[in-house]
Amino acid sequence: MSPLLQNAPRLGVGISCEFNGGTRALNLDALALREAWPTLIHFLEVGADTRRGLDEHMQRWAAQGWPTTYHFLDLNLAEEEDLDPLWVQRTQAIVAELGAAWVCGDAGYWHVGPREPVHDVLLPPVLTRSSAAEMARAVRALSAALNTLVVPENPPAVAYVGPLHLLDYYAQVVSDGDCGFLLDCSHLAIFQASRGLSPLTAFDGFPWERVVELHIAGGRPRVTEGLRWMEDTHDPEPTAEAWAVFEAALARSKNLKAVVYECEHNPADEVYDNFVRLNDAFPVKG
Repeated sequence: MSPLLQNAPRLGVGISCEFNGGTRALNLDALALREAWPTLIHFLEVGADTRRGLDEHMQRWAAQGWPTTYHFLDLNLAEEEDLDPLWVQRTQAIVAELGAAWVCGDAGYWHVGPREPVHDVLLPPVLTRSSAAEMARAVRALSAALNTLVVPENPPAVAYVGPLHLLDYYAQVVSDGDCGFLLDCSHLAIFQASRGLSPLTAFDGFPWERVVELHIAGGRPRVTEGLRWMEDTHDPEPTAEAWAVFEAALARSKNLKAVVYECEHNPADEVYDNFVRLNDAFPVKG
């Protein structure tokens, strides 16, 4: 197993953020929350892209020397050719400024065509063996270029192309890529429901020793022309299915280093209880 994976630090429970999130009326200020709840929030997962870089709040967090991870929002990890030198160079600078413990991100497609704002999109990979092999090669190449642990995440989607189960696809990615994995419990619950499966389907064959990080967030049921589906809204309360995935994954993930509660769009008083719950389940010191 990769030394980068073996030596990853235990971060505890963190909160996600997005560019300029701390300045919007309906978004949490991660710094203020950390100062108010220092025993509940231990790190910040910085969601950013190379076009905009880091905003003031991200820079202030980093200046405090508080732990971070870097979540890219602009890389097609499913395509080897998307690792162009300019993107890698800019990402290196962001990771260095943050002192990020590792780099993670939804491992699929963040843009269609050239990397430009008008092409932004988030789509899952095609669930085939050849696609998983290409993503694994991309993970290895990126980790080598950054000299940093790269941790792919299962993206949110309600429709997928390809014959593989999502967990079987990423099992191949992390094994061939010799990397860690970020399991988004809410995204997986959405996938299972979209296939008419129980929340814990395909758990038995997954390499849980490679799970470094878990995400959990709230969702909202929708109906479109008679089709029932779950939207990944980051509402305060995760669904019962997402909690079931989280609890089962937590019990299996013996090398887990971090848990992120994605709740940045909600009032602080609506997320406090779940931060307590997550810290009880996964204390900063194991």
